[in-house]
Amino acid sequence: MRVPTEEDAYVWHELFNDPEVMEFHGGRGHSVAVYEELTARQRAHDATLGYCLWTVLSPSGVPLGFVGAQPWQPQDWGPVGEIEIGWRLGREHWGQGYATRCAQETLRRLKEMGVPRAVAMVAEGNHRSAAVAERLEMRHVESFTIPHRGTRGRRYELSLA
Repeated sequence: MRVPTEEDAYVWHELFNDPEVMEFHGGRGHSVAVYEELTARQRAHDATLGYCLWTVLSPSGVPLGFVGAQPWQPQDWGPVGEIEIGWRLGREHWGQGYATRCAQETLRRLKEMGVPRAVAMVAEGNHRSAAVAERLEMRHVESFTIPHRGTRGRRYELSLA
């Protein structure tokens, strides 16, 4: 895992421009500009916090997507003030253990930094992501409605103290 580069915006755009990958993230891909902003924000998080949504690399160095953590984005709903762990990989990289292994490493790093707790926000029906959260031994603590989508979600939590 490494801090996302400016070039990763284009890679993430390509990897995530897939209806299956985006099924639980609005259903369709975003513009390159969205990923340019996202990768820039992650570089800033890493510089100031020591963690971010890192680019996941294959053993040969090919970017596969991202896994990591960031502060919950300022919104009028959700776990305000919490550190959210998240993952998104290109479709061809699902089912190979990358999300779980990299999320475990993320949790280890967060614990080393003294972060007391991590949350994962998972859309209801996203059984793959829920399975990752459960393999991380995260506990389902709340079900909720995602306001701007009107769909249901689940909040998982893990104490790192």
